[in-house]
Amino acid sequence: MTRKIVVTGLFLFVLVFAGWMLRLTAQQEKINTTPASPLRVEPAKASDATGKTVAAAKAFLATLDDAGRAKVNFSFNSEQKNKWSNLPVGIYPRNGLRWGDLSAPQREATMKLLATALSKQGLQKVKEIMEGDEVLKASSSGRAGGGGGPIFGRDEYYLALLGAPSLTDPWMIQFGGHHLALNLTIVGKSNVLTPSLPAAQPSIYKLNGETVRPLGRENDQGFALINSLDAAQQKQAILNYQVSNLVLGPGEDGKTIQPEGIKASALNTAQKEKLLEVVYQWVGILNDETAAARMTEIKAKLPETWFAWSGPTTNGSAAYYRIQGPTLLIEYSPQRMRGSSGLDLDHIHTIYRDPTNDYGARLVKR
Repeated sequence: MTRKIVVTGLFLFVLVFAGWMLRLTAQQEKINTTPASPLRVEPAKASDATGKTVAAAKAFLATLDDAGRAKVNFSFNSEQKNKWSNLPVGIYPRNGLRWGDLSAPQREATMKLLATALSKQGLQKVKEIMEGDEVLKASSSGRAGGGGGPIFGRDEYYLALLGAPSLTDPWMIQFGGHHLALNLTIVGKSNVLTPSLPAAQPSIYKLNGETVRPLGRENDQGFALINSLDAAQQKQAILNYQVSNLVLGPGEDGKTIQPEGIKASALNTAQKEKLLEVVYQWVGILNDETAAARMTEIKAKLPETWFAWSGPTTNGSAAYYRIQGPTLLIEYSPQRMRGSSGLDLDHIHTIYRDPTNDYGARLVKR
């Protein structure tokens, strides 16, 4: 009798245990197949660069009063988007907040925003272009600013924000003045710097005893590339006509030109590396994370990329070059003006575009 009770009790225990295990398994299966809470999903899978830039933009806006925010803010699709130029204030009017009108904390917040959005070398280039304009102001005293003429100097650079800083919705940072126009479109994790115009006048100057060349690498690496080509390659690359200025500069949005010169597929490995080094001088203005992604895109299309040259091949000469691919257009164009350095390189224009994605066109839903 006792043995029967024990067996019966053991049988009941097994049944209870099996039922408990079945319920546990069912619950576990239910947990594993239930979608994660939407609250745990990043809204736009934004990159770290985007998140940091959004935070820096909001911190800048927090330094402004209502009047300041009204001046700096524009709608994303406003006409302000296309209002940029290499010309100085006084000839070309600009909107936004003027550097010279900002308080010390507001200037610091502006620089923090630029430092976040750009790379270290990109921010340095911006500063050198602005300081060069201050040198130009000093050398042009008595000629500039009077009677509606051009106004030079670091105070004459403007910041505008198009759209509200966002991890998901498109917005833009515009910063520029004489010989500088940065147009940074941010759409989720994508940061797009085209079209942008980094230029310089003077192209070489002294600051605190140091020689400064804002576009020195663009110049030197361009000459290194053309001089790495053999005679047959140079014959393909060098145009049989003179190019004296940017072909697709300010006001030329949406236009295209026929590729010319030598195709990258005709270059050897070392020459291709030199070509990519030149390209990086523009791509690398943007923060490192986004610049790396952009270079990967450009490398993938390198066989379809062209390099064209116009002018002498001796470094120190005024020579134009162009790099053009399916998603890339770069122009480097010294203006033929002899400066205090005695060189023809005292005044340089450049442009950086993506014919498929200027202002983030590929990313913005129309």
